[in-house]
Amino acid sequence: MALTTRRRALTTLGTALGGGVEIPGQADAVGRGRRPWPRSLVRAHAHNDYEHPRPLLDALDHRFGSVEADIDLVDGQLLVAHDPEDLDPARTLETLYLDPLAARVRAHHGSVYRGHHRIPFQLLIDIKTEGAATYAELHRHLRPYRHLFTSYAHGKVRRSAVTAVVSGHRAARAPMEAQRVRYAFYDGRLADLGTPAPASLIPLISDNWSLNFTWQGAGLPRAEREKLRGIVSAAHARGQRVRFWATPDLPGPRRDAVWAELLAAGVDHLNTDDLAGLEAFLDAHGR
Repeated sequence: MALTTRRRALTTLGTALGGGVEIPGQADAVGRGRRPWPRSLVRAHAHNDYEHPRPLLDALDHRFGSVEADIDLVDGQLLVAHDPEDLDPARTLETLYLDPLAARVRAHHGSVYRGHHRIPFQLLIDIKTEGAATYAELHRHLRPYRHLFTSYAHGKVRRSAVTAVVSGHRAARAPMEAQRVRYAFYDGRLADLGTPAPASLIPLISDNWSLNFTWQGAGLPRAEREKLRGIVSAAHARGQRVRFWATPDLPGPRRDAVWAELLAAGVDHLNTDDLAGLEAFLDAHGR
């Protein structure tokens, strides 16, 4: 992703402003003189979240509604890292994500963000090793946390505080489709739009921005704007959300222009390594 940047070069940028997503009951809390809970940013997605100094926790401090963790299957453990040389037995999916999320949901009486019981939180799990075997192990790891996660059972989806979506190695799809009970969902691609695969399997459509659009923030071609809005409309008609990776991520007017166009088109998740920058942008735009 040539146009993205690592979070370590960006975390000091941006300032948190007021605004964000409307919280049910917030007006009542203000009217009764209670301080409203901070608003979560459901559109904010922390790309390669595990590379931050405090995985998950930094994203939560910036009120993100979605985080991404890459996993490798190593000797029965799911280790979190982007590259093999960064694998560390102490950095497991449980220690960095599952256990902290479970503790937080318990403390907040059923939600990731206090006072946000109807606002979802997404854990995007990007499989780096062979998909079928890694997903089989992931399913076993998620089972003890099944009350934490949105689940699919015998044709019905049961909502919970966190929704796990499996991305990465495409061989995970077949075993997921075959399951009658699962605790995760599948991250589709633009090729999945309009196919029979339901939102109960594929609730999210993700794809590489730079492979589908030439626009990088200056002089948006009309045809590309129409293409973007057509993608979002088609996905939303089937109950699916949309995310692009490899969007411009260097601070500046071009990145802001792309983010603004994504918001205007109704794209559901904005992808970034710059937590503070996206937080500031979404607050400034009332999202």
